[in-house]
Amino acid sequence: MIVRKFVKISTLLAALIALGSTAPAHADGDVRCNAGPKEGWQKMAKLKKQVWLEDWKLLKMQVEGDCYEVYAHTKEGLSVEAFFHPVTLKKLVVFRRGQEIFRAEGFKG
Repeated sequence: MIVRKFVKISTLLAALIALGSTAPAHADGDVRCNAGPKEGWQKMAKLKKQVWLEDWKLLKMQVEGDCYEVYAHTKEGLSVEAFFHPVTLKKLVVFRRGQEIFRAEGFKG
């Protein structure tokens, strides 16, 4: 009886550990733009237009750390999370389902 309970508990713990290790990676805690003071940042409305010109359907835009973060659907219909430099509005890195699919040349943040 005690052995059976131990086996059930061990199996449950192993399953929980396995589930936790398969969770998708989230990007936003790691991206650093080194953008400087907010007084020098461009307005989000300008980035909104830039995203529109790229044929992305904007879902959400916000400040994340010292970057602009955009959630959108690309013209191909992919859901993405992208980070832009708030001073230059350069696209720095794009993620899809926690996987990096684009990184600007030389960007280390």
